[in-house]
Amino acid sequence: MTLHLKILITLLVVLGISVTAYQIFVLGIPVTEDATDDLWNIDAKVEFVANPKDPVKIQMFVPPLSRDFVSLNESFISNNYGVSVNRIDGNRKVTWSARRAKGNQTLYYRLVLTKRYSGEKVKIKGPTFRDSIAVEGPEKIAAEALLAPIRQHSADVETFISEAIKRTNNLNDDNVKLLLAGDPSTPHKAKIVELLLSIAHVPVEKVHTIRLVADQPQTPELWLRSFNGSDWLYFNPETGEQGLPADRLLWWTGDENLITVDGGKKAMVTFSLNNSEMNAIRLAKLTDENTDANFLEYSLYGLPLQTQQTFMIMVMIPIGVLVILILRNLIGLQTLGTFTPVLIALAFRETQLGFGIVLFTIITALGLSLRSYLEHLKLQMLPRLSVVLTFVVVLIAAISLFSHKLGLERGLSVALFPMVILTMTIERLSITWEERGANHALKVAIGTLFAASLAHIIMSVPELIYFVFTFPAILLILVGFMLAMGRYRGYRLTELVRFKAFLKADS
Repeated sequence: MTLHLKILITLLVVLGISVTAYQIFVLGIPVTEDATDDLWNIDAKVEFVANPKDPVKIQMFVPPLSRDFVSLNESFISNNYGVSVNRIDGNRKVTWSARRAKGNQTLYYRLVLTKRYSGEKVKIKGPTFRDSIAVEGPEKIAAEALLAPIRQHSADVETFISEAIKRTNNLNDDNVKLLLAGDPSTPHKAKIVELLLSIAHVPVEKVHTIRLVADQPQTPELWLRSFNGSDWLYFNPETGEQGLPADRLLWWTGDENLITVDGGKKAMVTFSLNNSEMNAIRLAKLTDENTDANFLEYSLYGLPLQTQQTFMIMVMIPIGVLVILILRNLIGLQTLGTFTPVLIALAFRETQLGFGIVLFTIITALGLSLRSYLEHLKLQMLPRLSVVLTFVVVLIAAISLFSHKLGLERGLSVALFPMVILTMTIERLSITWEERGANHALKVAIGTLFAASLAHIIMSVPELIYFVFTFPAILLILVGFMLAMGRYRGYRLTELVRFKAFLKADS
């Protein structure tokens, strides 16, 4: 094997593996067709009592979906309300409005999202410095007393914030008791943490999340986050643990309430969640349609559906050729060329394997009989082939007609059998018969049928069809293997068996 060929094979294999690995590990395209992914359905039910004489305006935060998740469907369900969605300071807020409403009112916000195919995370920068919150008197002394050990036991922003949260949650500390003023609720603790951090000029932001757990009552969960110059650091305000769990959906940030109502009272928001599964490839298509991610835009899934079905057949042809190559070059099976068995294997897709073998055998046998008869007429090759082709067409039409009359609908699929291939098969078998005898011609015919059957079985494996169609770069690896096989000069398996018998005869 020359250096040039080695380099070419290496490039093809590396390129094929790299592209396939990128699709699997970076884009997250599933390896199997049966792979499924979670879909989350979130309903936020808004209930309030409208004032009969006042215009109604309800504003509620909805997820910005800028981190880890992508929306597949978002709907705002209301009766006789105008709806608008605006972005404010990194948040999204929906506004329902009506000129008049009376009595109990119910509005719904519904979101369908998935975590997979969410694309690259958009990095949103935040402040790294803030001014101190004004505080005087005993509160200032207590805050400074708490900050002294916090500074002593921290090394960077992350550990500083964690230590501040832990100190604030130590309810036995007199300084903490003074600052909490009898209100140990989580929002108030977060406010004290913000005060301590502001004195150290460390910015912190309140984050409200929803936990993605099905069929459980949900209320927004408060977290704190701070920007360290490169990434957002998330902290649990109760424990000081760093890192937002993977099952948290960021709903809104800031100090504002989830919902505000003008022209109404007794507003209440109830969350309900459930999850379901969807085929991963179908989910990827939906993601492409609803976002700018375009994971499959430059794949074969971006083609029209009818064209996809054609390419599902085409991409399997190299697999069939590889099977024939192995059977011929490594095993030593004799067939009528390389492509004839593959084309016959494709025809078996329509007739099914058993019925196709029977049809192929009948048509080929009758065609050989006609070819033998035409040989006595001393015709030239082109007229002879034309007669055989016409005979094959008539024979296929007759088989289709009789199959229909007998109720064998599968027999109608024989019309899709490659007539030209059958004609050339008959011609080549006839020549082989004349040149090398009936036994060799029969051996070649059986070898062709066996190779076509094996190729058909392998080319019809659904998992393999999906894998090659989804990751077509795998064909580059096949090309590399075929190039390597092109320089193989060793013994075939059948030759080893034959020469073994020859050696025994000599000894």
